[in-house]
Amino acid sequence: MNLFNPDRLITFPADDPQLVKQLQSGTKVYLAKSGDHRYADGWAFAKMAALIIACLCCYALALSQSLWGLYLLWYLAMMFCAMLLAVNVVHDASHDAFLRGKKTNARLNRWVAFPMGLDPDCWRVRHVRFHHGFTNIEFYDPDTAENGILRQTPWQRWRPFMRQQHHYWPLVAALTFPWYIWVVDWLDRAGFTPVTRHLALRGFAGWGYFLAGKLAHCALCLILPWLLSDFSFMTILLTYLLSQLLASLIFVTLIIGTHWAKGHTQLPPEEGKMPVGRLAHTFVTTFDWTPQPAWLGYWLGGINLHLTHHLFPHWHHRHYPALSRIIAQIASQQGLDYQLLTLADLLRLQQQFLRRMGEKPKA
Repeated sequence: MNLFNPDRLITFPADDPQLVKQLQSGTKVYLAKSGDHRYADGWAFAKMAALIIACLCCYALALSQSLWGLYLLWYLAMMFCAMLLAVNVVHDASHDAFLRGKKTNARLNRWVAFPMGLDPDCWRVRHVRFHHGFTNIEFYDPDTAENGILRQTPWQRWRPFMRQQHHYWPLVAALTFPWYIWVVDWLDRAGFTPVTRHLALRGFAGWGYFLAGKLAHCALCLILPWLLSDFSFMTILLTYLLSQLLASLIFVTLIIGTHWAKGHTQLPPEEGKMPVGRLAHTFVTTFDWTPQPAWLGYWLGGINLHLTHHLFPHWHHRHYPALSRIIAQIASQQGLDYQLLTLADLLRLQQQFLRRMGEKPKA
């Protein structure tokens, strides 16, 4: 079950002009002082190259092993590097924030996304258009859509086993990537979801790129290891599934947990117009948090500064630390709820939210 069905248009009123002006002027001053731009710089390209080289090295080391334990170790490392490529490159490129121009970002994504297996066009629509456009709004945000396993809003159907969802949710998070790669992407491409009509490429060309990406992923992760190693196909398939589960668990925990932590969800407005603007809505649905040590945020592609990302999705993540400081100062002046959590805070608030949603509704 997936009740992600945004048929009716939702609009947002204009945000407070003073808030908009302060954010715009603060970011203009920031760029002017450094003579910089909002896209990737040389260091970002170097990080991408380093991750690609690390991914290939781990892959080569995996194929050279004769013991399954060592093969698994290096294969997991390879998939972890592929996941880091997704958060450091695919994520920004999907927002047209890595390179200048939509077409160049789309081409980059086709090459960088296939080791992870997600179709970049389908993911872009689900993430950029719907999740960013309608964060935590029932029926409109696919990340919090009803799935029959996790209850993420008060309006979703409750089942007795959901009392334990704060315990079993990591399993759901781990299954997310395989589910998207092998089910949701295909439904999106085949016209069974609202994503289809917003894809950049449809028809023969769209299917061509889609199938080429899936085949390249299968060749890299399954077929070549089967042909070039001494392991059985079932062993390679098991290794692949374990690596996808681990990568998915890490990614989903750090991304969707940010929106759970705030605990604010809502039904679509009856008249089709939200009560607050997009910026104000972001402040009530999203958090920033900081890892320990703080430099981990650099390799996580800045996804820990998630409120900052939602306010400035078209900026490369290398700017997020500076932007978060600007946001914190302006939020304090405007009386907006900005908090910089620790990872422990984030996980604690996630647990509180899942426990609350898992309780049997009174009515």
